[in-house]
Amino acid sequence: MAQGNVVNQMFSGIASRYDLANRVLSFGLCVLWRNRLIANVAKLNSKEVVDLATGSGDVAIAMADSLPPKTKITGYDFCEPMLDIARIRVARENKSVKFATGDCMNLPIADASCEAVTIAYGVRNFENRERGLKELARITQHDGSVFILEFSQPSKLFWPLHFIHVRIISPILAGILTGDFGAYRYLGSSIADFPNADGLVVELKKAGFSEVTYELFLCGTVALHRAKK
Repeated sequence: MAQGNVVNQMFSGIASRYDLANRVLSFGLCVLWRNRLIANVAKLNSKEVVDLATGSGDVAIAMADSLPPKTKITGYDFCEPMLDIARIRVARENKSVKFATGDCMNLPIADASCEAVTIAYGVRNFENRERGLKELARITQHDGSVFILEFSQPSKLFWPLHFIHVRIISPILAGILTGDFGAYRYLGSSIADFPNADGLVVELKKAGFSEVTYELFLCGTVALHRAKK
């Protein structure tokens, strides 16, 4: 089975408890990192923002609370059970956010049409990262920006603690919370295979972005990249 299908099935199985698990496993820090992402997007004063790998809509809905009311926010994901949860949340909270089905390997978005793009914890799950990053570059307009919030490689001093948390503690806690122990074993292996912050800069520039900067959180375990077209 292709990696994309495996990831889709995995997220379908944990959709209803995904946000809860994230908050517990990150000790609530994921909310702070998400808000930092949104603060950076807000500086652009964009009329429209596209949130990729939107999942349950956590980032997209939080942006609706923080950005000007006229900002058009659209979230895309290839996992329908996650999108179902996102749509329920939007209806319940009366938010002006739209959601649509879209795979980051082949997005239903026109070339050079996006001024601001966000993706939180999605790049690591790309079936083909090189192709996915080129797709991000394709949809981004000249002078537009892509903001990527993603796990990264921690500093050497923090690495042992990070390893214990991601490889041992997280799978057990997440398995209890979601009922799927395998999904969060995948988390550990996917983080280990992901480049560090500087490595992702190289890949983004190769994909077609001209300027890439980043900031690190929690001793480098999480990075927020801004890639400008």
